[in-house]
Amino acid sequence: MNLYWQDENDSPELYQVPDDIVDILFKVRCPALPIDHHQALSDAIQQAMPWIATEEDAAIPAIHVAESGNGWMRPEDPDKEVLCLSRRTRMMLRIPSHRLDDARKLTGMVLDIDGASLEVGESSTRPLSKLTTIFCRYLASSQADDEAAFMQSTHEKLAALGIRPKKMLTGKLHRIASHQGPILTRSLLLANLEIEESVRLQQKGLGPGRKLGCGIFLPHKGIDPVRKGQEAS
Repeated sequence: MNLYWQDENDSPELYQVPDDIVDILFKVRCPALPIDHHQALSDAIQQAMPWIATEEDAAIPAIHVAESGNGWMRPEDPDKEVLCLSRRTRMMLRIPSHRLDDARKLTGMVLDIDGASLEVGESSTRPLSKLTTIFCRYLASSQADDEAAFMQSTHEKLAALGIRPKKMLTGKLHRIASHQGPILTRSLLLANLEIEESVRLQQKGLGPGRKLGCGIFLPHKGIDPVRKGQEAS
């Protein structure tokens, strides 16, 4: 008797990531941006593309540079320091794929980001990731200033979505300026998810503030670099 046995997700290459939500990345020309540019970037994008405000699954991540350590290590004083952008820096939007042509119209525009001029260049697209370790730079929560309460609340929100991560790691507390006042956030890494869970969180995000760069999950190659970064901080 021959037997073929395969546990679920043993072969990730067999799983096809849905293409209804994708990332579009733009080259940019801009010497520097304010560290806390979430609201200014959101305002500029929504002014250029009003449709994005009503797209439930659209997200506008803040712009990051390599020195930011994937969002876990950031300059301490947003009022005195800026992010210096390089040629490799990209501006990313996460949007429904049927909006790709609309988003590409950003190319050639110059956006005013809190007084900084950002010229939008050519774009490329990428699918959501199959990696089962993902992180969120800014997860908005009214309990963000209490790490234990934040972890409990986040675990409950994930469970309500049918997601039960085997590993969770929180990062530093951040305050994001918005038109409604400061938003409390923490960074969060989830590891050893099922592939479908990872993709679902990338598609839908978690918590409020997707247009302000909150609740957006990105792929991460492993948990060790994050732990080392926290130990060094």
